[in-house]
Amino acid sequence: MPAAVMTAAQRLARAINAEPGELRAALNGFALFFCLFCGYFMLRPIREAMGIRGGVENLQWLFSATFVLMLVAVPLFAWLNSRVPRSRYIDWVYGLFILNLLAFAAAFAQGDGVWLARLFYVWLSVYNLFVVSVAWSLMSDVFDAAQARRLFAFIAAGASCGGLLGPALSTLAVGAIGHSGLLLGAALLLAGALAAKHLLMAWRPLGGAGRPGAPPSEDPREPVPGNPFSGIGRVLASPYLLGVAAFVILLASASTFLYFEQARLVQQRFPDPIEQVRVFGLIDFTVQALSLLAQLFVTGRVADKLGLRALLAGVPLLVCLGFVGLALAPTFAVLAALMIVRRVGEYAFVRPGREMLFAPLDAHSKYKAKNFIDTVVYRGGDALSAWFKALLDGLAQGVLVAALVGAGLAALWAALGWYLGGRRP
Repeated sequence: MPAAVMTAAQRLARAINAEPGELRAALNGFALFFCLFCGYFMLRPIREAMGIRGGVENLQWLFSATFVLMLVAVPLFAWLNSRVPRSRYIDWVYGLFILNLLAFAAAFAQGDGVWLARLFYVWLSVYNLFVVSVAWSLMSDVFDAAQARRLFAFIAAGASCGGLLGPALSTLAVGAIGHSGLLLGAALLLAGALAAKHLLMAWRPLGGAGRPGAPPSEDPREPVPGNPFSGIGRVLASPYLLGVAAFVILLASASTFLYFEQARLVQQRFPDPIEQVRVFGLIDFTVQALSLLAQLFVTGRVADKLGLRALLAGVPLLVCLGFVGLALAPTFAVLAALMIVRRVGEYAFVRPGREMLFAPLDAHSKYKAKNFIDTVVYRGGDALSAWFKALLDGLAQGVLVAALVGAGLAALWAALGWYLGGRRP
């Protein structure tokens, strides 16, 4: 390899805090998340428009349907996780979702009626959590705890790069290739993520968590032991994992409150469905651009200097203050700013910090317990907070009461993040 290339590689490794032999794996992790999030964020604006098409007044029903589908899907995927080697589990999961994407592409080519809109909304809400959850399970399996602290911020930046390009593609291309074309593109990107996964698993025994001299870890050629419901039992038996689950519920609650207000205001201001896709795409583009800048230049420094507590508690505190601001000035501009702060904070700080909580745990916790928390618990929090938000809207018109309740939930979220960030399993 030419000296100039070696020098560039060494500089990049130093910039992302990678040790010798880790750069290629970190880049593969970056590429995996780039593909996942580029594909998802091409489809997310469509989902938001489909949610409005199905009726903003029905969103709580869609959230509930998503939760029910999670209750069915999680035991099935957990059963699969107990039957196939960990090294092949993602092949099955992503392969199934690629087939789903192709089926939706064919369906949208025939039309986009209200029931297809609702079905796609629910399905994509399940798809997103599953593909991202198992991807982070893979990362915590491939990298040991020390590598995770150094590399996860850079790997998460791949998600932001993909999330930056995805909504831009969706905004620019939806008029030309339609929903079906975007779905086909997402299927190709998911196949690219699968290719990156194989490269990571091949590196694991050489330089990752399975390398000679690394802390002991389970063999990825074996399935994860336990029955389809053992992840639930693992969470219920562990105060640490229960704390993580409560953290996720509070995160979902704050997000849902903001999401409902966003859908209501976008429906009022942008009645045209194509315009709605463009608006949501612009918001997503802004979020991912700011997230990328934070992940590249801020997250690692915050983690090094202030520790995990800052990653887990800082954003909820800002969201709490933002809810107070929304109560005082309930405008679309304030809501959009708060929504951007919440999502940038989650991608750049909260999500990497949350995944660091799982790095020291065993494979059972990384796959089954984590998958249960990331899917059923998250969507359960969504569903409960959606109905709670609908109840508040029925009792009091306007944003004031919901914003004040949201501020209280965000304050609890910040306190729990501070507690978890200082605790070790």
